[in-house]
Formats: sequence, structure tokens, C-alpha cells
Amino acid sequence: MSTWSNPFLSVSPILCALPKVAKGRQMFWEKPMETLKGDDLKRLQEDRLKETCSRAMGTGFYRDLFKSAGISPADIKTLDDITRLPFTRKQDLRGGYPFGFLAVPLSSVVRIHTTSGTTGKPTVVGYTRGDLEKWSSLIARNLTMVGLRQGDVFQNMVNYGMFTGGLGFHYGAEKIGLTVIPSATGNTKRQIEMIHDFGVTAIHCTPSYAMHLAESAEEAGIKLDSLKTGIFGAEPWSESLRGELEEKLGVTAYDSYGLSELYGPGVAFECQERDGLHIWHDCYLVEIIDPVTGEQLGPGEQGELVVTPLVKEAMPLIRYRTGDVTMLIEDDCPCGRGMKIARITGRSDDMLVIRGINVFPSQIEHVLLGIPEVGNQFMVYVDRVNHLDEMTIEVELSRTHFSGELADLARIQKKVIKELRDALELRTTVRLVEPGSLPRFEGKAKRVIDRRTGD
Repeated sequence: MSTWSNPFLSVSPILCALPKVAKGRQMFWEKPMETLKGDDLKRLQEDRLKETCSRAMGTGFYRDLFKSAGISPADIKTLDDITRLPFTRKQDLRGGYPFGFLAVPLSSVVRIHTTSGTTGKPTVVGYTRGDLEKWSSLIARNLTMVGLRQGDVFQNMVNYGMFTGGLGFHYGAEKIGLTVIPSATGNTKRQIEMIHDFGVTAIHCTPSYAMHLAESAEEAGIKLDSLKTGIFGAEPWSESLRGELEEKLGVTAYDSYGLSELYGPGVAFECQERDGLHIWHDCYLVEIIDPVTGEQLGPGEQGELVVTPLVKEAMPLIRYRTGDVTMLIEDDCPCGRGMKIARITGRSDDMLVIRGINVFPSQIEHVLLGIPEVGNQFMVYVDRVNHLDEMTIEVELSRTHFSGELADLARIQKKVIKELRDALELRTTVRLVEPGSLPRFEGKAKRVIDRRTGD
């Protein structure tokens, strides 16, 4: 196995070594990095923060941001200096579409992923070869940490398209020698057959799909006795759901956290203690802020997660506001690894997570405004049906573009469904209602009713 090296970073060779250690429950992939603490960690983070700020100057956005803040990368000398810099928000990334946030030439970018865009354009994320190597190594850390190793059979049941979950986990699993089944999403019957027939020992999917899978297997009378590990992420889930999944699937369930803007999955992960998610402190500088004031909060105080990636080459970010609500945990984990965050409890904005896909009401509004047969009034209802998220959108017909014919009504409904599916990459149910029948709001409109229980 080759070691990872990053031409932007000057670090002691011992810190870049990737030893594999299997001693009891405390398994490591990059032990020096995973257990680095104290002054050694602080020096590494400060060096990487300085280098990240310098790399960020390769983009017009950050050149302007530093100038408006009246500072230069040379002014960032300690970790505390990061508070002198403004935040980066998702709308900033959308404003840079498509390549405004690349700090390297496009010829150095070997892969592009995107996230859904709230106004019709996605957020574009680029990766150099060094980025992909580091990302897969982070996934390898996570999988090793929960006890997976060569000989395990890993079924990856998430989207392999522009979504980062599929390829991210795929290459990390191959790196540690797992037998990988890239089954992607859908066709539950076939997924169950593969688990049973191939002796799958570990699965990765959303927790809601895992519950659907468990109940479908039970209805079919198929035992999934080979399973031992379940890795679940891309949507918030509860401790009670963890218990149900473990009982029905016979797995030990682990929580995974990541964002495409920060590479993808693998940013933070539960160890075998399952008491918070270790966020990889050598690669990510973490803050928790009050989402209203922007002030930093201390350990144990719940707020919005802000992350500065420290090793990204193609697309460095500074103080990126994730919108996810959590808190820092600074206890000494028995596994020997460092900083943890609590499980994500919600969002500080109006984003919805539907079957692992991020959806903003403004995306829906943007699509509907482009369809003359419907008006601009709509309501969104989110339910959990058979443990899967279902989204229903009620939208008013336009008084001037609807003929009143049933055939015309069916045509409009089909058109709205298609336009939403193309924009959201998500299947929705659409109900067309009479003009003027939906509620109007004074002040901020409440267009989303989320009826999921969280379990």
C-alpha cells in the first residue's frame, strides 16, 4: 500500500505513514494522525491552516474576502486568528458556479461531484488526485476503526452518481482490502438476494432504507445472518432507530457524517465506543457557533458546525457553515482518538434531507416558477412511509393557463413531476389544487410540514 503525500504540506514523514494496527478493539489505519494530541496537533493544525489560507488565494472569492477583511494570509499565525476571517456559506459556492472556487487549473482536477442547487444550478466540487487519495484514506480510517478488514464483504447501497457517498465509500473500502459490491440504490429484492447469496458482512446505506430492507427481508422470509456491521448516514437518525436496526438486521450500527463540500462522507465517524463521532482533527478545523450571532461556543454547547478543511487541494474552504446542529465533545475516548462531535440533531436553516438528498424549499419554488400552468403558491409535506421518506407537494393551478379539461390536468401534473424530478433528483408526489386554496402567510411563509417522527 502506498503512503499518502500532499505537495502542499510539509509534515514529518512519521505523520504521513499509514500503518495498519489491529490490537483488540483499538484498530488504526493512520495511528499517528488519529491519536495526535496536545502541542503536536496544534502545530500541525496551525501549519495546515496557514497553507490552506495561502492556497485559497488562488480563487477570486477568497482574494476579495481577505481584502474586505483587511488581512492577508500572513496575518493568520495561530488557530485563534481564524475568527478574523468571515464565514463561507453555501450561497457563496452557488455564486461561484461552475469553477469559481477551484484553486488549481481545471487540468489538475480529475473528478467533479455536485450537490443539489437551490436555484437550478448545483454546487460544484472538484478533486485533484491528492484529494481523492486523502479522501479514500479517511474512509479507510473509518472502516478500520469499526473493525472491518480484509475478508469482509461490503455492500454499498447508495447512489453512485454525482452524490459523493457511493464512490467515496467504494474506494476507501477497496483500499483496506474489502470485497466491495457496488449495488447502488433501488431494487430491494435484489439487494436482499445479494446480501444472502454473497455472504455480505457489512452494509452502507441511509438508516431509513436499512429499515425498509430489514422489513422486506422479514416479509420474504429471508435471513440475513451473515451481516455484522451497518454503516448509516446522509440523514439524521435516532438512538431508538439504531436499536431497531440492530435488532432486525443483527448488526452493530455506526453513524457516518460528511458533506460533499468537505470531500464527502468520512468527515466524522463513530468508533466502537459509539459515544460521539470522531472528526478527523488533522484534516478539519472545527468550530461550533451560535447560528444567529456567529459567536464561538464551547464544548457541550449546541450550535452550528463550522468547518475549515485543512488538506483540500482543488477547493480549499475557510470557515464553511454547514448548517448542521451539533456540539463538541472533549472527553478522553477509550479508543485513544481525539475530538468528537455529537450526532447531528437537525439543521439551522430550512434544508430538508429526503432519502439522503438535500432539498431546499427555494429549489421547489424555482422549478414551479418556470411552469406557467401552475402558480407560485405551494406546500410541502414530508412523511415517513414504511420507514422511507416520502415528499408530497401541493401546488395551485394557474387561473389563466388551465383549461379545466381532465386531460389537461393530467398533462400538467406529469409535467410538474418531471421538472421536479430533474431538478431535485428525487421522486415526489404532486397534487394540483384550485387557485387560492392554499394558505397565505404574513411574514415568513411556512411552506414545509415535516410529519416524520425522527424514528
